[in-house]
Amino acid sequence: MNTLSSDARLPLYQRLRDHLVEQIANNRWRPGEAIPTEAVLSAEYELSTGTVRKAVDALVSEGILERQQGRGTFVRRPQFQSSLFRFFRFQGPAGERQVPESRILTVESLAAPSAVSEALGLAPEAQVIRILRTRLFDVQPLLAEEIWLPRTRFQALLDIDLSQQGPLLYPVYEDVCGQVVASAEETLTAESVNEVYARLLQVPVNSPVVVIERLARDYAGQPLEWRRSRGHAEHFRYRVDIR
Repeated sequence: MNTLSSDARLPLYQRLRDHLVEQIANNRWRPGEAIPTEAVLSAEYELSTGTVRKAVDALVSEGILERQQGRGTFVRRPQFQSSLFRFFRFQGPAGERQVPESRILTVESLAAPSAVSEALGLAPEAQVIRILRTRLFDVQPLLAEEIWLPRTRFQALLDIDLSQQGPLLYPVYEDVCGQVVASAEETLTAESVNEVYARLLQVPVNSPVVVIERLARDYAGQPLEWRRSRGHAEHFRYRVDIR
């Protein structure tokens, strides 16, 4: 029997839900892998099938799990690159979506500035990794990104050449560091670009840029990454489907 360790005052399905999230966060089941059937979980935790189903339903509604008809229930892998296409136009000659090129400029370890430690829930001046990169489309820099990571969880990134890892960082986080991004919150603002980012984006100082601030979390809800992406306002768009 597998025991539940969360608050005994909570309903059983909630305690099981919390325990399953903890198991996913600890990589018992990886993104894209199937979890055991409700019957197997019921036997493992000595709970009714109805209680197990309610816990699984909660995780499906939260987007942590997904049901695939005839196959089972799987740990869902979010597609975060879709936010790029929601806010900016990256299209080829035929109108197809294209992931922009990633150019890593610097990777360094340093003490966290106060805003970074607050965003990531770290102690003041905790060690973090800062990545500065640009995203290019048709060799033109369209985004400049400053990315902050807790060093304790991403130490292995300092031992590899990130510039050789492809345009997407989240698969690298998972493959190299075992850290899986499960969810993210994004805030959209605008500002006049300063000298540093004007040079990176190849625009005049004080030009308008769109700023996308993202806080990414793991399956347990712990902050993993804080980034600020600045992009050309002329390429910005916002699209949402309302039904």
